[in-house]
Amino acid sequence: MLDIKTLETWLWDAACSIRGSVDAPKFKDYILPLIFIKRLSDVFEDEIKRLSEEFGDEKTALEIASKDHSLVRFFIPKNAVWSEIRKKTTGIGEKITDTTRAIAKQNPKLQGVIDIVDFNATVSGQRIIDDGKLSALIEIISRHRIGLKDAEPDILGRAYEYLLRKFAEGQGQSAGEFYTPKEVGWIMAYILDPEQGQEVYDPACGSGGLLVKSQLALKEKGKKISKPLRLYGQEQNYVTYAMAKMNMIIHDMEGDIMIGDTLRNPKLLKGSKLKTFDLVVANPMWNQDGYTEDFYEADTFNRFENGYPPASSADWGWVQLMFASLNDNGKAAIVLDTGAVSRGSGNQGSNKEKDIRRKFVDKDWIEAVLLLPENLFYNTTAPGIVLILNRNKPRDRKGKIMLINASLEFEKGRPKNFIPDDKIKKIAKAFHDWKSIDKFTQIISNEEAAKNDYNLSPSRYVSNGKEEEYRDVEEILVELAELEEDRTKTDKELNSIMKKIGYKGFSKER
Repeated sequence: MLDIKTLETWLWDAACSIRGSVDAPKFKDYILPLIFIKRLSDVFEDEIKRLSEEFGDEKTALEIASKDHSLVRFFIPKNAVWSEIRKKTTGIGEKITDTTRAIAKQNPKLQGVIDIVDFNATVSGQRIIDDGKLSALIEIISRHRIGLKDAEPDILGRAYEYLLRKFAEGQGQSAGEFYTPKEVGWIMAYILDPEQGQEVYDPACGSGGLLVKSQLALKEKGKKISKPLRLYGQEQNYVTYAMAKMNMIIHDMEGDIMIGDTLRNPKLLKGSKLKTFDLVVANPMWNQDGYTEDFYEADTFNRFENGYPPASSADWGWVQLMFASLNDNGKAAIVLDTGAVSRGSGNQGSNKEKDIRRKFVDKDWIEAVLLLPENLFYNTTAPGIVLILNRNKPRDRKGKIMLINASLEFEKGRPKNFIPDDKIKKIAKAFHDWKSIDKFTQIISNEEAAKNDYNLSPSRYVSNGKEEEYRDVEEILVELAELEEDRTKTDKELNSIMKKIGYKGFSKER
């Protein structure tokens, strides 16, 4: 049985084999489907062997499986098994592309998952990855069998996630669109503490890591799982959507993943209303712009009843979407920019984000705010926070909010910091123990939050001895953008009033 270190080294060797042929952000588009096909092929071979013992010989087993695909996890046509891919010495790119399409044709669940990449693609008449590189890649992937008895789904899945992380390290800004640091995912899963049979939803699911970790956290409890979690997600990027589907299958999990922009077009519905879930876990794009007041006003799903966020940041649009997706006892863990819990507080006058925060506090929906360490995420050095929502807090937590300052709970890493396992458990335990810990956690009342103008930044309430205090540039830019948005709206209203009383209009010169 292959161990995770061997698998990680092997998969990284595969990635290195095409260095120079394609930009790092595109590595995953070619390597992940091939590893996925190798797993499918090896598992199919194992299942045919099992059926051969049952029906007498391999030929009979193949004939029966070809007529009844339900006998195997995925049916692989004879010309698409890995041994056939490996035989090809010319036209390799075309062969792999044909293979992925043949497999997808026989397995509707895989359509739009493994058949979206053209391994024969060219740019300006040049192959993106030539046959020589593809041949070398195939030989490296052929080193190990990864069938049912060769690699446990969890081990292979974690190695697969390792590869996603390694790709993220080389991708800079775009990495955050598909990958959340694994330790952040584990913290969220341990805090939400999923129970058997629950439905878990990620409306910005990326490569599916947060959903996968929810199921793995349940498995870690050590109880026999009679009812696995039911996993749901939506992702707008079709390549990332495919990665999420592959990630779940590699982990031997089932997930209902939809494709599309969840803010504009949520796909998981119950009739004409949003489907609701026991748990919601997500890391949406921070400070996403492009969603105007007109968009929020036109919403038909009653998601934004607590206010419209500024056009410069959809953070509280995402929060409200996720809250609307919770059932009556639902809980959510949401990764956001640190400014989402403090912007507008301490300023005179109204602020759109603060006004929404006020309603969430006053209605007692916020259970905790966790400040993460700096430099964990691949698309920013900013620390980020995890906002914990609960539609039905336990009696001893009603009217209270826990602030957790975990900004020092990390170890230095290259290129990013990381939270070691013991500190992951420490953070989750602190949440579940629900008590104030010097320089780490503080429980406040909703009234105290109101006195602090609804500033929920953990560092305001929990000093950990680190005196440096700063505001992220992105946070300041979002505030400036909101002020500009308010100024423009005020000018428009003033112009309308001036025209009504006989003036030509008013505009402020800048």
